[in-house]
Amino acid sequence: MRIVFIVVAVCLLIVLRGTFYVLQEPGQVVITQFGKPVGDPVTNPGLKAKIPFIQKLHRFDKRFLEWDGASNELPTKDKRFIWVDTYARWRITDPLLFFQRLRDERGAQTRLDDILDGETRNAIAKHELVELIRSTNREPTLGELAPEDETTLELIQFGRNKIRQEILAAAQTRTSDLGIEILDVQFKRINYVEEVQQKVYERMTAERRRIADRFRSEGEGESSRIRGEKERELKRIQSEAYREARTIIGRADARATSIHAAAYNRSADSREFYQFLKTMEIYEQTLDSATTLILTTDGEFYKYLIK
Repeated sequence: MRIVFIVVAVCLLIVLRGTFYVLQEPGQVVITQFGKPVGDPVTNPGLKAKIPFIQKLHRFDKRFLEWDGASNELPTKDKRFIWVDTYARWRITDPLLFFQRLRDERGAQTRLDDILDGETRNAIAKHELVELIRSTNREPTLGELAPEDETTLELIQFGRNKIRQEILAAAQTRTSDLGIEILDVQFKRINYVEEVQQKVYERMTAERRRIADRFRSEGEGESSRIRGEKERELKRIQSEAYREARTIIGRADARATSIHAAAYNRSADSREFYQFLKTMEIYEQTLDSATTLILTTDGEFYKYLIK
């Protein structure tokens, strides 16, 4: 009796497990019976029920899903081969249609490979390389290009962002009947093939060196101009200083002359005293212990030595 109870309990547990299931918030379910969908997709989370053993659950994600494309070598309109690596985000909008057309996410990834890679190839082939590597007709920054270099930044009509939107719009029209929606497409990387990368780098290096040489030449010219102005200003200052010094010396000499004249115009005693002082100053400046003088006794220079 106990064994029968255990068997019945196990069978009841199996039936309950096959009848009830829990649907999480980020999920959605399509129920099939003998391989064919029955009823509407279940999208509301909670505890749900189905017919055990007969009906089967197919769970799908509501969240944004990732598609990461392979890097492909593609030709542009101007016959340049480049490596293009793209990625996209998509979601399942109609789980029943998705199940009928694609079965599961693996089938969706395979279908997206065909759609997105094909639309990317078509878009790349319709535009030149400059349209793919630039987004806007920006103005060169100050000093970035000389006037003769302005033609380097040629005008573009579309740009990378519009080409990306073109790929997205074309891919969305092709997935509208698959129960999925492509939300965004982005270029992960655009690069030259290896055969031309080195030549491009060499050309870029030469261009940067040419611009650097131009800046260096302009700098040397500006440096020479500043040094010339410095030398000219220095000479002007020295000339003015010399003129001012000569003016001061001239005024001092005139003042000294006037003092001498005033002294000579005074009384004989004053003149005698002035002559005495000046002679003493000369003695001090010219005579020392090693000096030998030969003077006449009636000379002006001698008369104060014997007094």
